[in-house]
Amino acid sequence: MDWIQTVIIAIVEGLTEFLPVSSTGHMIIAQNLLGVPQGDPFVHAFTFIIQFGAILSVVCLYWKRFFQFDNTPAPEGSSLFQRLKHKYYFYWLLIVGVLPAVVIGLLAKKSGLLDWLLDSVEVVAVMLVAGGVFMLFCDKLFNKGDEENKVDERRAFKIGLYQCISVIPGVSRSMATIVGGMTQGLTRRRAAKFSFFLAVPTMAGATLLDVLDLMKEETAWATSHNIAMLLLGCAIAFVVALLAMKWFVNYLTKYGFKAFGWYRIVVGTIIIILLLTGHSLAMVD
Repeated sequence: MDWIQTVIIAIVEGLTEFLPVSSTGHMIIAQNLLGVPQGDPFVHAFTFIIQFGAILSVVCLYWKRFFQFDNTPAPEGSSLFQRLKHKYYFYWLLIVGVLPAVVIGLLAKKSGLLDWLLDSVEVVAVMLVAGGVFMLFCDKLFNKGDEENKVDERRAFKIGLYQCISVIPGVSRSMATIVGGMTQGLTRRRAAKFSFFLAVPTMAGATLLDVLDLMKEETAWATSHNIAMLLLGCAIAFVVALLAMKWFVNYLTKYGFKAFGWYRIVVGTIIIILLLTGHSLAMVD
């Protein structure tokens, strides 16, 4: 990868991380268009690590929520665990929500399924179209959110189960978790915010796993050039995601998913047609 490829892919990541269009899918498409070699361990790691740069924008934008603790007294007779859960209930919900993704993600990683999926632009194209069709109708199906409904342990776990679907590139982690929240009676705004929050431990874990895997293998990738590209990619993704996230919450609350659904269908269909007619996606050799 070169500097121009790094900048473009990082911008794509920042723009799409919190939109229901699949940031991983768009990065795979961008990599193919830019002629980035697929199957390279560093390229796989880059795809996940710069996502963490975008995720940090959540902590920056909602820092009060991440550092706000419940200092009210726990119910009398509570055990140490119950008292800790009472004070750090926000973090407890994130732990409950991320558990399904930890299990499924590790299984997909260890089996080699995840790496295979990351190399498949065909899978991305099909899932973009399928997810797009679903999004045309999901507002009517699940738009029954109530402001009185809040995220609790049961809802957090079920949203975490929905998040597991996003192990398939092209599905969109954002779409899966927001729809998961809406199926649990949350408003679109509240579901979107919890989706942002849940992304932090999810992508932090994925980033850590990829870094550890890279460290276990040969370290030839750890050149000053590659490390500089990772840092630059994270920084760009962070800034772009910060701007995109605020816009997305307001747009989703007012207009729903339909526009994103049509976008996914158009992009996915174009890619499928190109692939079926034997055309290469690469704009750069």
